[in-house]
Amino acid sequence: MARNVVVTGGGTGIGLEIARRFAEAGDAVVIVGRRRAVLEAAAERLGPTVTPLVCDLADPDEVEAALTTLPARIDVLINNAGSRETGFGAGPHALLARWRGDFERNVLTAVLLTESVRDRLTPGEGRVITISSIAALRGAGSYGAAKASLHAWNHFLAAQLGPSGITANLVAPGTVAGTEFFGPRLDEAEVSRRAARTLLGRIGETGEVAAAVYFLASPEAGFITGEILHCNGGELLGR
Repeated sequence: MARNVVVTGGGTGIGLEIARRFAEAGDAVVIVGRRRAVLEAAAERLGPTVTPLVCDLADPDEVEAALTTLPARIDVLINNAGSRETGFGAGPHALLARWRGDFERNVLTAVLLTESVRDRLTPGEGRVITISSIAALRGAGSYGAAKASLHAWNHFLAAQLGPSGITANLVAPGTVAGTEFFGPRLDEAEVSRRAARTLLGRIGETGEVAAAVYFLASPEAGFITGEILHCNGGELLGR
């Protein structure tokens, strides 16, 4: 039976590959993001079962407006939207903008949508999967702190949803190729440096993260909740 799946940040990178994985399985997928052209192009590539929805998930008014378009029943919710705030310069005002921006784009985007659709999650089968980062465990300033906040929130969410048979888990990738996150910083030398930090001698692929998400959304993962699935090639162990 086809499921209703919502993927935030579904227009590029990891989110696009997650949406592709579910669409290829025959599920109805809504991809959510801020850039209309990017979302519409992604939906066209992925096929007729994928619907684009433009929404700034850090804006509660836009989230509320999006509820009229989102499915009345949501089987799988993937909170993938996020970014790293850069280019603010020095000084306390710049510091505030960077920390506030990272919190809004990585935490509020997940919390506002999830709390708004909690009553639509399918009892007994629903899945909430949120994309974290190795930065939450390694430490990486405001971005790492924001992603670490998702870990505490997910523990709370899992406890809240558990009585309804709904699971809530995180996937924490390491360095992954094929995303917009690093921009030009991820050149050949940087890829080699990061690959050397892993046990496998390479960085990850977006499809590998999508596979981890797809597993956590499967019926076989129904007894896993409140957990962090690390997808980092052994770059960081035992946390």
